Amino acid sequence: MLSPKKIKYRKQQKGRMKGAARRGCTLNFGEFGLQATGCGTISAKQIEAARVAMTRHVKRGGRIWIRIFPDKPVTKKPAEVRMGKGKGAPEGWVAVIRPGRILYEMEGVSRDMAQEALRLASHKLAVQTRFVERSEGQ
Repeated sequence: MLSPKKIKYRKQQKGRMKGAARRGCTLNFGEFGLQATGCGTISAKQIEAARVAMTRHVKRGGRIWIRIFPDKPVTKKPAEVRMGKGKGAPEGWVAVIRPGRILYEMEGVSRDMAQEALRLASHKLAVQTRFVERSEGQ
């Protein structure tokens, strides 16, 4: 699964997911893509599960790009522990997703196959998404 090699601080604050994505909003690599329409966080496990679902559907044909990376640590306190006594230990990594962000891109397959593969991938993710394709102007 994806995780950063080196980080400056072990723990981060939650922050806010306000507004639309400013970067990563256009298709840069492939012909088809999966774009987030809602905001939320996607864990490293969900990113990998969606990637596996896509590659299995296209039978390892075409080419796939993952446009997000889980670089935010999420902490969790153990079960049945009283409140207080500091912040919990880092549990996993998540990617913060804002509306408009391109999550995955794909090329080298037909439109129908790409649409179905990205639909299968979207079921693995915790944010609402839509299928996008490159227009002639791009």
